[in-house]
Amino acid sequence: MQERRTEVRMLCADMVEVCWRDQAGRTRKATGLLEDISVCGACLQMETAVPLEAEIHWESPQQGFTGRVRYCVYREIGYFVGVEFEPESRWSKETYQPQTLVGFAAADEARKKVRHIGAATVSSLKKLAS
Repeated sequence: MQERRTEVRMLCADMVEVCWRDQAGRTRKATGLLEDISVCGACLQMETAVPLEAEIHWESPQQGFTGRVRYCVYREIGYFVGVEFEPESRWSKETYQPQTLVGFAAADEARKKVRHIGAATVSSLKKLAS
């Protein structure tokens, strides 16, 4: 699948209280984990599915976010909900800084180091066992 995003996504790990309306029009609330954020959207990990195209909202101390659900997929640990922000809710680092904010380039570099350390550890263990 081709990547359609044009902005850099930043990894996060903030807990947020999310609100949306279900198909019956009832207001629903749940806690979500803000996985990543960019100027135009975000990804939330949630225990509950959220309908496609639902308007979704959450608040941070510095900014409120409103958008539309563009995807909701279940993966081993929960539902991943993709949100496209409304133009007035676009994110900027100056307005809202998640507690844990890491660029994907930095995250990729960290993953490479972990893989390298893991490979070195496996190699050392094999030598010890022989």
